[in-house]
Amino acid sequence: MSPMITSILILSLATGTIITMASFHWLLAWMGLELNTLAILPIISKSHHPRATEASTKYFLTQAAASALILFSSVMNAQATGQWSILQLEDPLAQTLLTVALAMKLGLAPTHFWLPEVLQGSSFKTGLVIITWQKLAPMALLLLTWNQASMLTLTMMGSLSVVVGGLGGLNQTQLRKVIAFSSIAHLGWMATIITKSNKLALLNLTMYILISTPMMLSLIFSSTKTTQDLTTTWTTSPMLAPLT
Repeated sequence: MSPMITSILILSLATGTIITMASFHWLLAWMGLELNTLAILPIISKSHHPRATEASTKYFLTQAAASALILFSSVMNAQATGQWSILQLEDPLAQTLLTVALAMKLGLAPTHFWLPEVLQGSSFKTGLVIITWQKLAPMALLLLTWNQASMLTLTMMGSLSVVVGGLGGLNQTQLRKVIAFSSIAHLGWMATIITKSNKLALLNLTMYILISTPMMLSLIFSSTKTTQDLTTTWTTSPMLAPLT
């Protein structure tokens, strides 16, 4: 992939997230999410490996379904209330559908199955983008609608994510899948906390990104892909081994 195309995709990725985070209109937020999704797909499949192509296809199908649910819930809310403001989500069915759609975007259980597979088919650099930057736009919408979202649905999905993320990573040898299940568990805690305080959930998200980024960068630097590789890290990178 040429540097110009890479620059355009990264710029589109950043623009889509910023549009969603800055918008108060459902259609603008939806457009930002779609731009964000379409920009990451060539980045995932740039290696032209069958696993990468499969990962990008799974990512596209899941994100497209979630975006369709967001658009459907916003249309239902507009029909019921006569306005498209994100801050005035009043229809109960639209609240539940939006909560499920954002949970699917984030990778909360039981809609989490795409995340380990997509991460396993992606490179570590792309995986870092997926578990950090790609969570910002859906989390921004969740933080904006935290007092209007379906609290019961969010709490149940959050609690299930904590259990699935904790147990799912126990029997994995591939570090990308371990990181994926770790991400599911952390997002479960955020979803559970957000029903009580959106400020605490934002702090949790910030801490998660600050911890995940150096961890992934250290794995990229040491070319570590499995738990077995971790045992030999000290021979090549003695200072990096205890940090990892």
